[in-house]
Amino acid sequence: MSRLAVFALSLLAAPAFAADIPNRLIDYGSFQDNVSSVGSLRDSRRLTEREFLRLAAEPGTVILDARSAQKFALLHVKGAVNLSLPDITEEELAKVIPSKTTRVLIYCNNNFLNEPAAFPTKAPAASLNVHTFNVLYAYGYTNVYELGPLIDVRKARIAFEGSSAAGS
Repeated sequence: MSRLAVFALSLLAAPAFAADIPNRLIDYGSFQDNVSSVGSLRDSRRLTEREFLRLAAEPGTVILDARSAQKFALLHVKGAVNLSLPDITEEELAKVIPSKTTRVLIYCNNNFLNEPAAFPTKAPAASLNVHTFNVLYAYGYTNVYELGPLIDVRKARIAFEGSSAAGS
């Protein structure tokens, strides 16, 4: 193969730079900025199980489960509404959360032990809570709180419902 042919093939195989592939609907820099600004707020909004239950009982609070509809159907925190993270848009959020100032409580797979079908453990850096908190904030929902601890579902004070809930 000639040097010119090898050079031409190497150009075809070279990775494109972000500026070479414009897409106004994808902005990694804004994502990074959002993560940086949300980090300390998130740290101050992590709740104990007792605090989560207290706030969940207050009128107007929404418990949001951002797992898949399949996992939600198996088991979820009693009273939670489901909007899977991939389905979150401005319009879909408005259907389940009355306003951007509504208190929203979130939880994820990594909050619960001993229910692997409904709450399969994710890698800590891939925990759904961190993504959900950041996504809600990016959409302007700033009154968000997160269940903090790892809880054994067999010992939880939190009530569950769904097809695999005890007594279902």
